[in-house]
Amino acid sequence: MIRIRHLSKSFGHNHVLKGIDFDVFPSEVVVVIGPSGSGKSTLLRCCNGLEIAQAGTIDICGERLLDEGDMMPEQKLNRLRTQVGMVFQSFNLFPHLSVLDNVTVGPRTLSGLSTDQAQSRAMLLLDKVGLSDKVHAMPASLSGGQKQRVAIARALAMEPRVMLFDEPTSALDPELVGEVLNVMKLLAQEGMTMMVVTHEMGFAREVADRVAVMDQGNIIEIDTPGVIFSHPKEPRTREFLHAVLNPSANTFTPSHSIQSITGSRP
Repeated sequence: MIRIRHLSKSFGHNHVLKGIDFDVFPSEVVVVIGPSGSGKSTLLRCCNGLEIAQAGTIDICGERLLDEGDMMPEQKLNRLRTQVGMVFQSFNLFPHLSVLDNVTVGPRTLSGLSTDQAQSRAMLLLDKVGLSDKVHAMPASLSGGQKQRVAIARALAMEPRVMLFDEPTSALDPELVGEVLNVMKLLAQEGMTMMVVTHEMGFAREVADRVAVMDQGNIIEIDTPGVIFSHPKEPRTREFLHAVLNPSANTFTPSHSIQSITGSRP
């Protein structure tokens, strides 16, 4: 479903992607993990043309999106994007539209559905994500988890063949993360092809078919969750997972620090 070869991307002198080779197969869930700044989100954004890599090729849904720095024509790109759903960490809902209108605007304007058809599809999707009672609510009245679930329903309303998730829970309070991950688990169970950039290691371990580990612009390791989390081959993978899964082991507070900051006695 996604085929990437020799993908390279730089921002000025910063070489963000360094010859990436990567595949996502139909109905597969591939989770991309790695330290901040390793190129995960840039790789994802290249997959729907939000970033243009200077070298390499990207094929998605059977179409050549990128060919050695040349993006497909805009009209074809817009049509391809209807097959590639994208969920961002910052929700990107239209603040002046109700939940229902946020979900129906794409099918009505891009796919030519009638208002009744779009609304019927939207109601099914909002029920799927547990928000059938928020149809007429405005985004400002929703919690972060609810906004992200609306964003997922909006992406699904276009009936995409692939879903891309760019750290969909990173902007949420911890108690709201689970409600979004549960929706993503449901999509995986239904066979949706998904590429997910996340720091949620539990989700990666439970839901992913394969986990790709990125570091300094390279995919350093890709394998099943069982191998990545229990028997990683690369020392950098072991180091990263130790830091993420044992955060208290990486925290050191000098005994004098509180006194020096507050000026109070220990």
